[in-house]
Amino acid sequence: MEKKYSLGILGLGVMGRSLAQNFSRNGFEPLGFDIAPNLPEGFPIQTTNSIEVLTHSLKLPRIIFLMVPAGAPVDSAIQSLIPFLQEGDLIIDGGNSYFQDTERRTKELEQAGFEFIGTGVSGGESGALWGPSMMPGGTKSAWPKVKTMFEAISAKTEDGEACVAWMGSGGAGHYVKMVHNGIEYGDMQLIAEIYDLLHRGVGLSNLELSNIFAEWNTRELKSYLIEITANILARKDDENDQSLVDMILDEAAQKGTGKWASQNSFDLGIAIPTINSAVESRMISALKTERVNASAKLGSATKFDGNVQRLISSAQDALYTSKIISYAQGLSLLAAASKEYNWEINLAQVVGVWRAGCIIRATLLKDITKAFVGNPALPNLLLDPVFTEAVITRQKAWREVLQTAIGLGIPMLATGASLAYFDAYRSATLPANLTQAQRDYFGAHTYRRIDKPGVFHTHWEG
Repeated sequence: MEKKYSLGILGLGVMGRSLAQNFSRNGFEPLGFDIAPNLPEGFPIQTTNSIEVLTHSLKLPRIIFLMVPAGAPVDSAIQSLIPFLQEGDLIIDGGNSYFQDTERRTKELEQAGFEFIGTGVSGGESGALWGPSMMPGGTKSAWPKVKTMFEAISAKTEDGEACVAWMGSGGAGHYVKMVHNGIEYGDMQLIAEIYDLLHRGVGLSNLELSNIFAEWNTRELKSYLIEITANILARKDDENDQSLVDMILDEAAQKGTGKWASQNSFDLGIAIPTINSAVESRMISALKTERVNASAKLGSATKFDGNVQRLISSAQDALYTSKIISYAQGLSLLAAASKEYNWEINLAQVVGVWRAGCIIRATLLKDITKAFVGNPALPNLLLDPVFTEAVITRQKAWREVLQTAIGLGIPMLATGASLAYFDAYRSATLPANLTQAQRDYFGAHTYRRIDKPGVFHTHWEG
C-alpha cells in the first residue's frame, strides 16, 4: 500500500525545514517540497521536487503548509497547487503575509471549494524547530482539522498550555502576528535606547551592560529579548577579540510587518507612537553616511558625569514602563481591528499565546493575561490596577532617564514617545481646542463647544 503523509510543506528554507522536523517529531510525518532545495546533509525529512507527487502523496483531505516569502510567491505557490487539489483540501500560509492578502486568499479559495488558513508563526528557527507561538486565522471550519497537530508542535507555557489558538476569520491570524511584530519592534528599540544611553552616554562597557541586563532578567523585566541582549553584549568577535556587537554596522533592517502595523494604525485612528518611533528609528539608522557627515558638522553626544548607579536603576524602571506602553498600544490596535473587521479577537487568548515560544515572550504577559481575563472590555492596559500602579510608581525615574538623555544628546525616540503617550492619555484636556480653532479659522471646518450642543463656525477676522 502506498504511503500517505500527514501534510506537505512547500518551501524548505530555514523555517520550513525546522517546522517539518517539528511536525515529524510530534507524530505528523510531512513530505517536503522546494523548487531549489538547499538542504543540510542528513536532513531527515522525505522530499520531492514534483507538485504532483507532493499532492498525490498526502492523506485526504490534503493539508499543505506554505513556508515561502510573503507576497507574489504565496499566490504563485497557491496557483501551482490548485490543479492537483480537490474540494475540502486545506492550504496554510505560515509566512509573514499582509493580512489583507490573507483576507483575499481566504475568500478566493473558499469560493473555489478549498479551505485556507493564514497563521502567524513566531519564535525564529529555534521556535519553529522546538515549539513556536502560533496565531492561525482564515476558514473557521479548517481549524478542527489542524488543531491537534498545531497544539502538538507549538510552544508550551510553564503550566503546560499550548501557545496556539484560533484568532478569527479571514486575516485575523496574520493581523495578530503583524501587531506582535509591531510590539517586538517597540521592545527592541526601547532596549537599544537604554543600551545606547548607558554605553555611549555613561561609558559602561559591553561586559558591564551584559551583567546588568542579565540581572534585570531575573526580575520584572525577565523576557526573551532581555535574555538575548545580555548574551549578545557578552559575546566576543572570533576574529579580533573585540565585542562582536561593536563590529556590527548600525543600520537596522526591516521586513515590513512593523511598517504595516504603523500604516494600519492610521487607517483605524489608533495611536501607537512607541511602535511608530521604532519603525522611524530604523529608517534613520539607514542614513549612515548622512549621520556620519552630520556628526562632524552638528556635534555629537556628551558624557554623563552624574550618579551612575542611580541612572542604571532609573533606566530599569524606564525600560519597564515603556515596555508596558508598547504592549498597551499594540493591544489597543488589536481591539480596534477586531471591531473594524468583525473578527471577535479574544485579547486574553492572544496574550496567552504569546507567553512562550515567541520573540516578545515576557514575565509581564502573565499580568497582562490576567488583566484581560478579568476585564475583556478593558479599553487600555494602563487602566488595569496592576499596570496603573506599575507606571505611576516609576514615572519619576522614567522622566529622569529622558531628561538625562536630552541633556547628553542621546536620542531616545521610542522611550520619549512612550512617556508622551502616557502623558497624553492621562490628560483630561489637550490643546486640540486650539487645533480645532485653527482649522475653523483657515478652512471653516467648524468646531463643537463644551457648554452647549451643536456645530459652530466663527468668522475669526470679523
